[in-house]
Amino acid sequence: MNRALLSVPLAALALAGCGGGNKLDETLGLSVVRSACPAVAVAAYTGDISLFSPPQSQDARALDVMASITNIRTTCDETGDVVHARVTFDVEARRSSRFGERDVVLPYFAVVMRGGTKLMSKQQSRVQVHFKEGETRAIATAAASADVQKSLASLPPIVRERLSRKRKVGDADASIDPLADPKVKAALNEANFELIVGFQLTDGQLAYNATR
Repeated sequence: MNRALLSVPLAALALAGCGGGNKLDETLGLSVVRSACPAVAVAAYTGDISLFSPPQSQDARALDVMASITNIRTTCDETGDVVHARVTFDVEARRSSRFGERDVVLPYFAVVMRGGTKLMSKQQSRVQVHFKEGETRAIATAAASADVQKSLASLPPIVRERLSRKRKVGDADASIDPLADPKVKAALNEANFELIVGFQLTDGQLAYNATR
């Protein structure tokens, strides 16, 4: 992974749809619903890429092509022993000149993180954006996937029981948050996985995104 990428926050645009939530049951007890599917996010400062002409310039007048990751969609199958997650997203690009047809190939990555700090895997790929004659805007679709052992993304039974046990107003521990227990919090963290995507940037491109 790009050295500079490791120094920036990873979960910048966390998306809903793969996580769990809290629900009140029919007796007004609180039950916790949790999914083994990884959360999906775009790494901070990597959702955009800028190409300059000449490449070594970062002058706004030299901006050649700029692209952004948008419209992220996720699917996840957690029915088996392995959780299969897939993310697709659009790459919307615009160029400074409308003359001639042109193809621009942009590199991107997908990493699987555990507990927010452990890099489990990394994929690198490329997406091609095609500009038609006379057009300054174009769009392409890219995808990435991740497989996670369900046992790793599942909570230990004792932790699951503490989190999912129904609690009612009036119970002795009704006001005690189980997440206040460091062991419960650590177990949750270990079972949390993220599928994180972004453009594969050079150090210069990453610095440009962080400061513009």
